[in-house]
Amino acid sequence: MPLLSRFKMPFAVRKFCFQYNTGSLFNTASASGCNRAPVKINIKPDRKCLFDAPVDIKVEGLRPKQQVIFRAKLTDEKEVDFVSSARYEADNRGVVDLSKSAALGGDYVGVHPMGFMWAMKSQTELGRLFRKDVTSPFEVHLSVHDKGPEETEEPVLTSCVHERWFVGEGVQRIPVREGRIRATLFVPPGEGPFPGVMDLGGTAGGLLEYRACLLANHGFATMCLAYFGFDDLPKKLLELHLEYFEEALHYFQKLPQVKPGGIGVMGTSKGADLSLSMASFLKGVTAVVCVNGCNANLQAPLHYRGTSMPGLGLSADRITIRDSGVLNVRDCYDDPRAPENQACVVPVHRANARFLFVVAKDDQVWDSEVYAQEVKRQLQEHGKPPPEILPLPGAGHLLEPPYFPSCPASYHKFVGAALEWGGQPDTHAIAQETYWRRVREFFLEHVGGKVEGHSKL
Repeated sequence: MPLLSRFKMPFAVRKFCFQYNTGSLFNTASASGCNRAPVKINIKPDRKCLFDAPVDIKVEGLRPKQQVIFRAKLTDEKEVDFVSSARYEADNRGVVDLSKSAALGGDYVGVHPMGFMWAMKSQTELGRLFRKDVTSPFEVHLSVHDKGPEETEEPVLTSCVHERWFVGEGVQRIPVREGRIRATLFVPPGEGPFPGVMDLGGTAGGLLEYRACLLANHGFATMCLAYFGFDDLPKKLLELHLEYFEEALHYFQKLPQVKPGGIGVMGTSKGADLSLSMASFLKGVTAVVCVNGCNANLQAPLHYRGTSMPGLGLSADRITIRDSGVLNVRDCYDDPRAPENQACVVPVHRANARFLFVVAKDDQVWDSEVYAQEVKRQLQEHGKPPPEILPLPGAGHLLEPPYFPSCPASYHKFVGAALEWGGQPDTHAIAQETYWRRVREFFLEHVGGKVEGHSKL
């Protein structure tokens, strides 16, 4: 007879033995990482991936039909938390599969495999997710909680850390300080040469590398170019000289890692009209992607070889102030179609390049679709091929690579106030995946042909 059967066991001891035999005693997780308990988070293909790569996530070991809260949290470089949470119900096998299971409530509803990323919200007012240091990942802390009353989160059932990287395996990051040029070069793995793409940011200024870096992972040699608000460049956007961009273009074209035969340029917001000017006045640009840009030179005068293009004006009295104090500037810019503003319009008919206009339909900075249609009219009048226009319903001005959280409003240091950008989280997320895929296809079609050296983490 077993020793324990000779004695009458206290209730607490009997409960312990039952929990041990059924495994329920260890049905909680250590907060330090993925645990070994029955409830676990499985991430495929790996817990580490590139930022613009989707993953498949399953929560296993739950009770059939158990309701849980799936929570994601990351902390940015300013120590600001970005958080998302959604309620799920396990299937009959005790599994929540984010690629098939519908979120029943929370920050997103329905089947959204990557909703835990794009639905994240800043825990400070008007926050926007940036990444300056692309050499380290964002650590996304995932946790599963029993659902309490009124959607509250009960103690953690399981948790793990999911890393989303920017620099892929074998990609070289090379700071560029040549003459006046202030930039960063990214070179894919392999012998090359690779199709070359230059990346121009907007009026936030500085040198943001994450877009060019992620593009390099797909086999492009990329160079993100600062033009104000960085290092020894002018602090403010008061005037620009196209000779600076010409110097950078020539430097980039001559690199042995860059395939000869034409350079692509991608510009966002203010960077978009600069990319149009580069294609119109400089030799060697064969493909241009304008992301929510204007067909006129904006704000600052642009000088080149003794001539100047004035900046399109704006009227502050046409700015709308929301109840939250956020500014909406959609109607404040002058109309580039007006006769008095023709000197600001970029002469794109001079370019020998193909154009892709990415147009967010809920852009609250300006009507970028009107500007794209004006370029179409201008090119057709001069017998040039029309641009490709990619409309993105429900997307706002701040289009980022996939899985960056949408940002409907944030503080803009150039303006000195918070601006409304527009966009609905779910449709904006779809738009970011669509535009990012089409940008890569477009550059493949018009810059240097076949890509080799695709990188992974």
